[in-house]
Amino acid sequence: MGFNFDQYTAEGNTFLNDYAKQMSMENDRDRAGRIMTSILYALRDIISPTESMQFIAQLPMIIKAIYVNGWAIGKKRTRVKNLKDFIQLAKKHDGTASTNDFGYDDDAAEDYIQTTFLFLKNYVSQGELEDIRDVLPKGLKNIIPSHIINE
Repeated sequence: MGFNFDQYTAEGNTFLNDYAKQMSMENDRDRAGRIMTSILYALRDIISPTESMQFIAQLPMIIKAIYVNGWAIGKKRTRVKNLKDFIQLAKKHDGTASTNDFGYDDDAAEDYIQTTFLFLKNYVSQGELEDIRDVLPKGLKNIIPSHIINE
């Protein structure tokens, strides 16, 4: 099996372009990419490595690479009990760009998180989204609203 980096790049660009459009950030792909990455990293920090591997198996190769970049698999998982904690974790992963990317209030961040999972539904099976939702703490299950799973 050979590597087709051009194909991986094309798939990654399509993914990011579609995501930026879903986020109404067509003219700021970099910002959309940072937001997506920080949300994926926050998710990665709270679900098991096994669940992470099942989740990313369905994503384009470049997005898989982004997900695992810097991942310390053996690291103790972060305890996140509610949406506010998840938002703070995502902002932490976004670093100095977080104020620009997510804004000052959590309303925009909450919208971005829900839009991200709505978008991921195009790539990740309903069953996998349900599996992830099932392992989330009660106060965090709403990051994957049941209505996007049952559509």
